[in-house]
Amino acid sequence: MIREVKRIGDPVLRKKAKKVEKITRDVLKLIDDMLETMHHHNGVGLAAPQIGIPQRMFVVEMEHNDEIPGSGITYALINPELLRTDGALLTGAEGCLSIPGWRGDVERPTKAIIKGQDRHGNRIKVEVEGGIARAMLHELDHLDGVLYIDKLTAPDRIWQVDEAAVGVPAE
Repeated sequence: MIREVKRIGDPVLRKKAKKVEKITRDVLKLIDDMLETMHHHNGVGLAAPQIGIPQRMFVVEMEHNDEIPGSGITYALINPELLRTDGALLTGAEGCLSIPGWRGDVERPTKAIIKGQDRHGNRIKVEVEGGIARAMLHELDHLDGVLYIDKLTAPDRIWQVDEAAVGVPAE
């Protein structure tokens, strides 16, 4: 089911999300709905607070590209925790399904190690880099009530885009 994506100004986007205590059928349905919603809006990531559910979970999926390690994999992380970041800091354009039509430059590490649970409750650790790391770090921020516009390298430099024309995915 496609859910409504909450927009900037909605208080749920600024709250720290709560831990998922138990993986139930409702949680699994929510993951499926998040993926469907993300695909519907041509996103590469979506955090539960973005659809009004203040729980610590997100999904990330980037179309397969031989140049992008980790692309082509669907990630669904429950109660994710950042263990470590590595690599150089790289500035890149980010967008957000909760702030449609806008982009801004954000500096993020090129590698991240994140632990959490998968949809079956298994403890997992993912080591990601490049665009996948950027997307996961962006979604982790959502779980703490932080939006990419809070981390702009140049707060006065945010630009409007026609997403239909450029086809640039948003996180």
